[in-house]
Amino acid sequence: MDHTGRRAVAVWLFVCCLMVFATLVVGGVTRLTHSGLSIVRWQPIVGAVPPLSRSDWQVAFAQYQKTPEFLQVNRHMDIGEFKHIFWWEYAHRLLGRSIGVVFLLPFLYFLARRRIERQLVPRLAGIFVLGGLQGAMGWYMVSSGLVDDPRVSQYRLAAHLGLAFVIFAAMFWVALGLVNEREETPRPGRAAALQRFAAWLALIVFTMVEAGAFLAGLHGGLAYNTFPAMNGHFVPPDMFALSPWFANFFNNPSAAQFDHRLIAWLLILLVPSFWLSSRRTALPPRARLAANLLLLAFALQVGLGIATLLLVVPVPLAACHQAGAMVLFATVLWVNHELRVLR
Repeated sequence: MDHTGRRAVAVWLFVCCLMVFATLVVGGVTRLTHSGLSIVRWQPIVGAVPPLSRSDWQVAFAQYQKTPEFLQVNRHMDIGEFKHIFWWEYAHRLLGRSIGVVFLLPFLYFLARRRIERQLVPRLAGIFVLGGLQGAMGWYMVSSGLVDDPRVSQYRLAAHLGLAFVIFAAMFWVALGLVNEREETPRPGRAAALQRFAAWLALIVFTMVEAGAFLAGLHGGLAYNTFPAMNGHFVPPDMFALSPWFANFFNNPSAAQFDHRLIAWLLILLVPSFWLSSRRTALPPRARLAANLLLLAFALQVGLGIATLLLVVPVPLAACHQAGAMVLFATVLWVNHELRVLR
C-alpha cells in the first residue's frame, strides 16, 4: 500500500472512531435522561425509520405504556414527553446503524481496489463483526429493563460500554499504525520500562471505565455526593451491606462508587508519576506530546468527575465525564503506540 492509500484508510478509520465517540456521548445522554427503554423492539432494518404519522406515534406510545418503566415510573407521561425520550434513544440507535454503513461500504471499496494491506483484512473484518455484536449487546441490555424491574442490568451495561471501548481501541490502533512511521531515533533504555508503565495505565483506565458503568447502572452517583471523603468516611459504612460479601462490588451502589473512586485515586498517583518518568526519558517530540496530553486529559477528567459528583450528576456534566473517559482512553492508547514504534 502506498503512502496515499495508507492515509486514506487511516482517515476512514478515524472517522469511524469519531462516530463511535458521538454514539457514546448520545448513549450517555440517553441513559441519563432515562430514555433508553422508550423503544421496546429491536428492528435493525425496519427500525431505522421513525414514526412518521400520528397513528405511528400512537402505536409506539401504546407499546411503551405496556412496559414496567411506564407502569411503575412514568404513568404521568403524555405522548409529547414520550417523543422527547424516544428521540434520544432513536438517535443513539441510528448512530450505531450509521457506523455499520460507514465502516462496511468503504471497507468493501478499499478491499476491491486492493488499498488495504493483506494482514489488515482479517483485523478489519473482525472489527465489523464486533460492531454487529455490539448492536445485539445493546438490545440484550435494553431487554433487561423491559421485564419486572424498569432498570437495565448493570452487568449488561458494563458489557455494552466495554465492547464500545474495545471497538474504538481496535480501530484507533490500526489507524495509528497507518499514519505513524517508525521513529529514526534509537529506542532509549528507559523507554522499555516506560512502555510497560503505559500499558498498565491503559488497562487501569479501561478498568475504571467498567467500574463507572457499574456505578451508572446502580445509580451510585446519587449517593455520597461529597469529596474527597464519602460523607466523612474513606470507606462507606454500607460498603458490605450485601451477602455474600463479594456481591457488593457489583450490586451495591455505595461499593460501586468506592471502587470507582479508588481506581481514580490510583491513577492520581500513577499518571503524574508516568509523566515525570517521561520527562526523564529521551523521547521524540511526538511521544513527548502524547505524554503531556495524557496528563492534561486525566486532569480534566478528574475535574469533571468531581464536579459531576458534587453537583449530583447533572446531565451535561455527566455526559462530558463519559465523553472524557473515551478521550482519556484514546490518549493513553496514543501514548502506548508512540512508545511502541520506538522499537
